Amino acid sequence: MKEKKIKDSSRAEYAMELFKEGYNCAQAVFLAFHDSYGMDSDTALKLSSSFGGGMGKLREVCGAVSGMFMAAGLLYGYSDPKDQAAKTEHYKRIQVLAGKFEEHNHSIICRELLGLGAGKESPIPELRTAEYYKKRPCVELVGMAADILDNYIIDNPRQS
Repeated sequence: MKEKKIKDSSRAEYAMELFKEGYNCAQAVFLAFHDSYGMDSDTALKLSSSFGGGMGKLREVCGAVSGMFMAAGLLYGYSDPKDQAAKTEHYKRIQVLAGKFEEHNHSIICRELLGLGAGKESPIPELRTAEYYKKRPCVELVGMAADILDNYIIDNPRQS
């Protein structure tokens, strides 16, 4: 995997580029922020690998949204299970991020975003051909999720 300095492009562009290289939607978004939370790219890719295709191609929560949530957790999340205030604040944050994604797409559910019916699909990933990119909005959804989180970070600097 080639390392890229984020300042050379926006995180949304970087996430879209990663998706086009073959990384799944969750990996593309999560990796686009890995420099922000100090995780090496190999660990970031492995950690987020299960969430592509709406959680292992189950078509549940969109992988781009899951990648956005995982990055938000590393950047803003809580670690004390008894800290109700921190837990509440973080859940509010996740609901805000989900709401921004839903404003544009009316859902955070993969099968709904792709216009698919209910039920499990084959676990075999589709080949990334020109036809794939014509029928799937995934590149744009990846870019949108990265952009939403990037703007959230700008508007909500982390407290030390």
